[in-house]
Amino acid sequence: MTPAPALVLAAHGTRSPAGEAALAALAETVRRARPGRRVELSHLEISSPLLADVLPAVRGPVVVVPLLLAGGYHVHIDLPEIVAACRPDAVVAGALGPHRLLTGVLARRLGRAGLRATDAVVLGAAGSSDPAGLADVRAAARMLAVRLARPVTAAFASAGSPSLEEAMERLAATPAARVAIASYVLAPGFFHDRLAAASAGPVSDPLGADPDVAALVWHRHDEAVRAARSVPQTAAGAEGAGSSRSSRTTSRALASRDGQVSAPTNIST
Repeated sequence: MTPAPALVLAAHGTRSPAGEAALAALAETVRRARPGRRVELSHLEISSPLLADVLPAVRGPVVVVPLLLAGGYHVHIDLPEIVAACRPDAVVAGALGPHRLLTGVLARRLGRAGLRATDAVVLGAAGSSDPAGLADVRAAARMLAVRLARPVTAAFASAGSPSLEEAMERLAATPAARVAIASYVLAPGFFHDRLAAASAGPVSDPLGADPDVAALVWHRHDEAVRAARSVPQTAAGAEGAGSSRSSRTTSRALASRDGQVSAPTNIST
């Protein structure tokens, strides 16, 4: 019987000690969701351990789930290249968002921050120079708008339009009494600090180690495993029996969307 694959979480990395602690807490929440399964936390850069060091040390089947909320350079290029170099047998899942589980966490975080019925709402994300990554965030904003039954503006703290400052200026000219920001980041750090400084109204906490975020991690894991299991049958019909795809090809099939290759921009922490 084939052993259950190890789950390797691939976060971006952060210089914030609080951010690193939040990601470690999320990894522990993921572990508790499926007792007995091996779960390892890694990072693409800055923090340790690095994904490039963790992957060779894990024996047996491996599924890599990026702790990233949207597509972009890290999901489409950086992570697949690391996996292809270190563990070409690994299966790579897609980015976490957009997804209804994240919508629920965002709504709860806003409620705890003191959201009022009269507030305008901004979904504040880090941003990306990849149009596909920005599209993912805008899709998340639309989902949150449905949940809250009011408009939600996606805005970006780094690359992307509208910028956080532009969105706040536009909403300041509306009848809304104040603007609330839903923090679309996983952990404390540079980008959450930018969001917190941008508004006199409430700013929600990062998504963090919420059980629904952990459930979404396992959902992306399961999706990737199912897709990988279907590859040999599909490939056999098109290319002959015994053919297979590399982890990089599989990861692009799971995670990539239309859009140009971009320079790296952290969109999650």
